[in-house]
Amino acid sequence: MSRRPTLAVIAALTGVLALSACSGTNPAENGGGSDSGFVAGAGESVSVPVASRSAAIDLSGKDLDGKAINLAAYRGKVVVLNVWGSWCGPCRAEAGDLESVYKADQGKGVAFVGINTRDTQIDQAQQFVKTHGVTFPSFYDEDGSLLLQFPKGSLNPQAIPSTLILDRQGRIAVRALQPLTSDQLNKILDPVIAEKS
Repeated sequence: MSRRPTLAVIAALTGVLALSACSGTNPAENGGGSDSGFVAGAGESVSVPVASRSAAIDLSGKDLDGKAINLAAYRGKVVVLNVWGSWCGPCRAEAGDLESVYKADQGKGVAFVGINTRDTQIDQAQQFVKTHGVTFPSFYDEDGSLLLQFPKGSLNPQAIPSTLILDRQGRIAVRALQPLTSDQLNKILDPVIAEKS
């Protein structure tokens, strides 16, 4: 009886991440229906006009040190939400760039939060952040259950790495399904920072 929900979660997670393990997908194929309001940007990023953004994303859990973390605590800030795994080569490649933008943009009302996923041992994730000098917090999402909380049909993270930019109301404004350099991240982040609300 209790196995059925567990198998359902595993099957759903497999579907979400089947295309994802350190690979890109075409965001135009994953953004929803033709009336979704999504505007494809350059490369692998998709931006959502302010009027077309869905409800705020609410995630809560534990960070890599076992402390409580909740996205709602970041309302009023632009949030860069990065999905990563210590086993993922492109995640390692982008870590330094993410950290440099994080340090540069903290004074602009920007916060960074990671979602570490599919690391079966938390010490692997902890070693990753230490090795790469990552100082922003990350959810520890060993089984991918946080990724399953993104609403169906939303610009959910469908690749690893993925980066979502949430506006000050906690709504997804941009999704990038690729590793990002600091220049690429700034290009998609700056317009969200510049928004009035």
